Amino acid sequence: MTTVRVRLTLIYSGLFLLTSVVLLVIVNTLLRQALHSRIESFRPPGLGGAPPAPVAPLPGPEVEPFPPLSELAREVIHYQWDVSVLAIGVLTLVSVVVGWVIAGRILRPVHRITATAQRLSLSTLHERIALGGPRDELKELADTFDAMLDRLERSVEGQRRFIANASHELRTPLAVQRTAIEIGLPEDVGEIREKLLFHNHRIEGLIDALLVLSQAEHGLQWRAPVAFHEVVRLVLAETDADEVSVTARIEEPFLVYGDPVLLNRLVTNLVDNAVRYNHPGGAVEVTLAGGVLTVRNTGPEVPAERFGDLFAPFRRLHTTRGQGAGLGLSIVASIATAHGAAVRARPNPGGGLEVAVTFPADP
Repeated sequence: MTTVRVRLTLIYSGLFLLTSVVLLVIVNTLLRQALHSRIESFRPPGLGGAPPAPVAPLPGPEVEPFPPLSELAREVIHYQWDVSVLAIGVLTLVSVVVGWVIAGRILRPVHRITATAQRLSLSTLHERIALGGPRDELKELADTFDAMLDRLERSVEGQRRFIANASHELRTPLAVQRTAIEIGLPEDVGEIREKLLFHNHRIEGLIDALLVLSQAEHGLQWRAPVAFHEVVRLVLAETDADEVSVTARIEEPFLVYGDPVLLNRLVTNLVDNAVRYNHPGGAVEVTLAGGVLTVRNTGPEVPAERFGDLFAPFRRLHTTRGQGAGLGLSIVASIATAHGAAVRARPNPGGGLEVAVTFPADP
C-alpha cells in the first residue's frame, strides 16, 4: 500500500522528469537547427553542396585536416545529449530526495492529527491538537477537530453527571422502600413481604447492572495494574454454587491494566451466568492461560440462530423473566471492549456454552 507521502514524491519527481525531458528535447532540437543553419551560411555560393576541389598539400610537416562542419555539428549535438541526460538523471535523484523531505514536512500536521485521534479515548478527551502555523487547510482541519472534541467532551461530561444523579435518585427511594417493607409490614403477610423484597432487590440489581453497563460503554477514566489472576481467585471464592461443581485452572499470574472493579464484575458475570444457566449436578470450568479467560458450563444447548443475541442487552435464553435482566453478557462485552479485549462465544460439546475473553498481550 503506497502512502500519500510516496505518491506526492512520485508526482513531484515525475513532473520534474517530464518537464526536464521536454526542455531537453526542445533545446537540443533548436541547437541542431541553429548549427545546421550556421553551417549552410559558411558554404561558398554556387557550390550547391558539391564537395570542394582537391588541393595539393603544402610542403612541410603533415597536419591532420579538420573534420567537416556537418560531422562537427553531429559530435556537438551528441555531446550535448550525453551531458543533458546525465544531468537530468542526477537531478531526478535529487528531486526524489527533496520531494520526500518536502512531502514529509507538508504531511507532518496530518500525522499529528492522526496520532492525536488514535490516542484519544473517553478518558483523554481533554487533549487537543492545537496546531500552529499559517491559516491554511490543514490548520482549519485541526481546529475543526478540536472544536468537535470540545462538543464531545461536554456531551460525555453531561452524560456522566446524569448517570451519577440518576444513580443517587434511583437508589434512595428503593432503599426507603426496602426499609418500609422490612419494618412496616407485619409478619403474617410474609409471602407478600418476601415477594415485595424480591422485586425490590431485583430492581436494585437492574439499576446496578445498567450503571455498570453505561460506565463500561463510556470507557475507562483511569487505568491501574490489576493482578487479574487474583481477581479470578477472589470471584471463585465468593461464588455460591451448591448444585454445580466449579473448577478452576490458573496457569500463571497475569497483569491487566484497567479498572479493578469492572474486571471483577466481568469475571463475576461470566461465572454467575455459567452457574445460573446450568442444570443440577452440572459443571463450570474456569481457565486463565496466556491472557485468555475461558468459562465453560454444561447448561442447556444454545441454538445457533440465537448466538447473535448472547451479547445484546435484555436478551434471555432458556430462562424466565424472574431469573435475570438479560444484561450479564452484554456487560461482559462492554467491559472487555473498554479494556481492549475480545470476547467470543461458542457452543460447548454436549450442551452449554464456552465464553473466552482474550486480553491484549501488550497493554
